[in-house]
Amino acid sequence: MTAFSTLTQLPASQLTNLAEMGYHSMTPIQAAALPAILQGSDVRAQAKTGSGKTAAFGLGVLQRIDVSRYATQGLVLCPTRELADQVAGELRRLARFTQNIKILTLCGGQPLSAQRDSLQHAPHIVVGTPGRVLDHLKRETLKISAISCLVLDEADRMLEMGFRDDIDAIISYTPVERQTLLFSATWPQGIAQISQRIQRQPLTIETDDVAELPAIEQRFYEVSGREKLSLLIGVLSQQQPVSCVVFCNTRRECNDIVQALTEQQISALALHGDLEQRDRDEMMIRFANGSCRVLVATDVAARGLDIKSLALVVNYQLAFDPEVHIHRIGRTARAGEQGYAVSLVAADEMVRAHALEDYLQQTLNWQSTAALKAVTPQPLPAEMSTLCIDGGRKAKMRAGDILGALTGDAGLSADQVGKITITATHAWVAIRHDVARRALKQLQQGKIKGKNCRARLMS
Repeated sequence: MTAFSTLTQLPASQLTNLAEMGYHSMTPIQAAALPAILQGSDVRAQAKTGSGKTAAFGLGVLQRIDVSRYATQGLVLCPTRELADQVAGELRRLARFTQNIKILTLCGGQPLSAQRDSLQHAPHIVVGTPGRVLDHLKRETLKISAISCLVLDEADRMLEMGFRDDIDAIISYTPVERQTLLFSATWPQGIAQISQRIQRQPLTIETDDVAELPAIEQRFYEVSGREKLSLLIGVLSQQQPVSCVVFCNTRRECNDIVQALTEQQISALALHGDLEQRDRDEMMIRFANGSCRVLVATDVAARGLDIKSLALVVNYQLAFDPEVHIHRIGRTARAGEQGYAVSLVAADEMVRAHALEDYLQQTLNWQSTAALKAVTPQPLPAEMSTLCIDGGRKAKMRAGDILGALTGDAGLSADQVGKITITATHAWVAIRHDVARRALKQLQQGKIKGKNCRARLMS
């Protein structure tokens, strides 16, 4: 294990910040990539979700920012809004060692006008999706002629989603003399081609084999289509996971499953691409803060899902692509923890099971369904509820202010308050379910930072 303190390029204030974040020893990708990144070299790295890659490139980007220059100096491109938000959040945490670094996300699903207003004062770092970033470049509301570091995060996913031309167009706005960091979970041919075009003698890093799984116990069950729902309830009743993602292949299946689980008093929400962006954000926040136990999702959530400790993944249907299966189950077993994944496989999915077996080069762990069929359905309620407070970063709302209001006038103890998430316009607070209504009433009658606040209970 290599300590962050061995990186002499990092200032003492950043090392202190890393220690406060619980970052003491580097992950393999960080140890392999950070020395070269901090020296200014281009890097092409194979790194899966959960490997610590965001901190690897984030520390490099922050190291090259001159806060006295009011110009965009760092650009991070991500395939999805969810991943962009996750990356921006991590960058803000990493940036706490210094003051006045402005980090802005530019993604679809938000009004262009609000983003244009935020761009009136150039952010030091932009994190965004290719389509929206290119839109602002064409409108000349964003200028990246002064960037010193360009990052392509999950580049393989961006190519799969058809962003190749957008990426090329964005790069045409950047200076030739720049550092370019490319991170990809897999090495399709297109990654090598784009690296050759946009990077200069990159250091190539492969930390592990794509087919090599982390410590995940996988169980596969051969079932009929009619049995799937009851067996899913059996799995959830048997395991009683604190948090679980159930992957489906269609929006309709997500909604149908959530309805069935809710009828069984199992706390569940649906996440799919047909939701409005604000609704998707709300679902993610509620799941992450513990006010929902089961998230039923399409593969829109397979990457970029910011859950630190996911107890269980269930494949209600197998993914069509073995690599997608790996990304799905990789949501559990984060940070070296033991993971658990269950796959319910119908007869018409056996071709996919055989393809997965070939890809993994190992025999799948098939189990009898008898034990699951014998399980008595059990409720799975959420321990937390979510309060939504109007006013976020733009209103200078801070987590400490909210916690102080709840533990002061509202009379709650600190252990009754969970995760506090601050977005641009709202604050989302996890509150123990049994005191949530009391907290809501006190907030509505009281004040935060001397101001009246509007709040509502989400669940």
